[in-house]
Amino acid sequence: MCFVLYAGTNKPIPRREWSKSAPDISVSSLTEHDTAIKEHFKSSEVQSIGSTAGCGCDFPHVLLQNEEWPVFDFGDAERVATFGQNRRALAALLRDTGENSIELYGLWWGNFAIDPLAHEEIPLLRILEPEFLFREQVFYRVFL
Repeated sequence: MCFVLYAGTNKPIPRREWSKSAPDISVSSLTEHDTAIKEHFKSSEVQSIGSTAGCGCDFPHVLLQNEEWPVFDFGDAERVATFGQNRRALAALLRDTGENSIELYGLWWGNFAIDPLAHEEIPLLRILEPEFLFREQVFYRVFL
């Protein structure tokens, strides 16, 4: 399956369909499959944020392996470029919400009821840093 990223906001983020012919980030409502994710958020609105891959896999991230987050190999230039493109698009999307803070939670598809392993507060600019990676099952509060 895939890494998925959810955003909690006070007002809904305008929905954006993902298109294979013009891949960009997307915003979609929760479905019956992922509504359990809402229990982790304090925000009244929770939506799924897709990367250029359609899912969240093109957002910069690392997945848990043996209860640890591995070191990412930044030598893969194509993957690093894709992460950068999605990092910038996500930051722009979050900035355009006009909210003061946004909750973000990334995890493996299907693990919606699993509690976060950690909580972090970060400024929006942190997401734009080239070495930033979302860590699976870490709940972020992003300040804009």
